[in-house]
Amino acid sequence: MALLTGVGRSIGIGAGIARQLAQAGWDVAFTYWTPYDARMAWGIEPDAADSIAGTLAERGAKTVAMEADLAAPETPERVFNEVERRLGRITALVMCHCESVDSGLLDTTLESFDRHFAVNARATWLLIREYGRRFRGPRGTGRVISLTSDHTVGNLPYGASKGALDRITLAAAHELAHLGITANVINPGPVDTGWMSDDVREHILRRTPLERLGTPQDTAHLVAFLCSPQGQWVNGQLLKSNGGFTA
Repeated sequence: MALLTGVGRSIGIGAGIARQLAQAGWDVAFTYWTPYDARMAWGIEPDAADSIAGTLAERGAKTVAMEADLAAPETPERVFNEVERRLGRITALVMCHCESVDSGLLDTTLESFDRHFAVNARATWLLIREYGRRFRGPRGTGRVISLTSDHTVGNLPYGASKGALDRITLAAAHELAHLGITANVINPGPVDTGWMSDDVREHILRRTPLERLGTPQDTAHLVAFLCSPQGQWVNGQLLKSNGGFTA
């Protein structure tokens, strides 16, 4: 069974990964946080969680959707308790959640900086810690995967906190090795999930050798491979799955 965080929009990367894992035979629990979407330009997608859960069920997956504020330190334990009660033990932890509000060195507020690190870094640590404490699967079956970004210019608290997420996740590849758990980070590059302007799309296309935008499905294929038995030898890596994009 897989637990995914940050699956709040049907066109998002998290939802794409959830669908791919369900197609591959996984049961899928996922979290979302509508107050974050409400603060963003795209707004709340009505009934997104029910729609995503319905799609997963159509693919044969048992599923649980939970609203969860990952800025709260007690949330990871609560999520694991509820998911284990309803679906059983978690084998794969896939973290797609984020706080991402554009601001730079001079205009980032303390509140925004702290929120980014609470969600992107601290919650990642607490989720991995909770997973490691509870994991009881056969050796070699455990998976931890985080999504990251290297975008920092004009997006300082996001990029800095994602850099911390990288280090936390890669540490798990070694510190959880005695449990037979692999841990990897994926940098999907810029993925068009409805946030790009025409100028941004043009900029990305000029800098991508394959001359197309990334999609949630591109990331989902890699996550599904890493979660499969065939992906168990990939461990402790920061993998770029971005079509060769250069900033």
